[in-house]
Amino acid sequence: MWWIWIIIVMICILLWFCIDFYIGRKKFVKQAVAREYPIRQSDIELIASGPNLFKKLFSDIEKAQTSIHILFYIVQDDHLGKKFFQLLIKKAKEGIEVRLILDRLGSHKITRKMVKELHDQGVQLYFSKKPSFPLIFFSIQQRNHRKITVIDGKIGYLGGFNVGKEYINEDQKLAPWRDYHLRISGEGVQDMQSEYLIDWKRSAKEKLFNQSLYFPPLEKGMMNHQLFPTEGIKIEDVFASFIRESKDRIIIGSPYFIPTDRVMKELVHALKRGVSLNIVVPNNSDHILVKEGSFKYLRTLLSHGANIYQFQDGFYHGKVFMVDDNLCDIGTANFDQRSFFLNLECNMLIYDKSFIKNALQQINDDLTQADFLKKEDLDSVSLFTRIKEGIASTISILL
Repeated sequence: MWWIWIIIVMICILLWFCIDFYIGRKKFVKQAVAREYPIRQSDIELIASGPNLFKKLFSDIEKAQTSIHILFYIVQDDHLGKKFFQLLIKKAKEGIEVRLILDRLGSHKITRKMVKELHDQGVQLYFSKKPSFPLIFFSIQQRNHRKITVIDGKIGYLGGFNVGKEYINEDQKLAPWRDYHLRISGEGVQDMQSEYLIDWKRSAKEKLFNQSLYFPPLEKGMMNHQLFPTEGIKIEDVFASFIRESKDRIIIGSPYFIPTDRVMKELVHALKRGVSLNIVVPNNSDHILVKEGSFKYLRTLLSHGANIYQFQDGFYHGKVFMVDDNLCDIGTANFDQRSFFLNLECNMLIYDKSFIKNALQQINDDLTQADFLKKEDLDSVSLFTRIKEGIASTISILL
């Protein structure tokens, strides 16, 4: 009879998880704020290579004169992470204000000893989204997935890269790593600074919003854009609206493609209107079940004429959403339910045609490293894969 008690305990735990998650999500949505920023004009550079990104980022940090504000989901305890920390310590010793926010679970390899060393050397480091009682399961699931850097209030970085050797192509399984990051200079940086300081207040319990040091005068750049921060709400509404208004072309790139029913409905309607839909996903996977979790959605879209590409050369981690020649969205949010409904994310809506043209060229270059996926490929998967699909379907919001 012992096995009956094991089953009862497992059912109780599962029920507890469900209740915890339901109450936590409901409470969070009730308190969530949908912040909107105006359309700004800045100069924006697209960076699709980890080595190029960190060369530019570290150079800008090295040149900082007043303040360095950084938020990452993941910083690894490896040689790149150590180089990153040493650079921040160096700048702190020069008298520069250095603030660093890390997601508590994403950066779980950063130990208390490392945190103390950074604090002792003048780097102010705080963790975001620590698991908390009583809704422990929900708090574990909701992560701060943002990657924001603001230097001297004048230069900003935003995108999909984290800090670790895999992001500079030194992980044999996932190399080369394809991702998209933005370097922003111009008036739009003030909104990134505001968003960073909101996360800083939550993590460090310190208000810095009204300090002019962090908001220097900024000149307009050449590209129209709009910061798009989200906290478990709003992405679904905005993306569904953009899809509904599409006329010619939609391009989606995401490492995890697990859309909502509402977004799927809009994508199917767009295909029926004659809009071309191209989706780029990785062939390799870095997390369990996420690849299989996408299959049922991809089958449906393939049956309605979508083009699906599986990136073959390394790992595709890019997050891009393009509509016609009017919009390019790049940032931290994946095209999945976790980003839509759980995580704290931050994207940039870019309306500049020259940037969109450049981004489209990058995507086309990536497609040369991708294979065309056919519906027959997904219809003929193994029984084991079908079982994994079923499991993934039941926990899609957590993948």
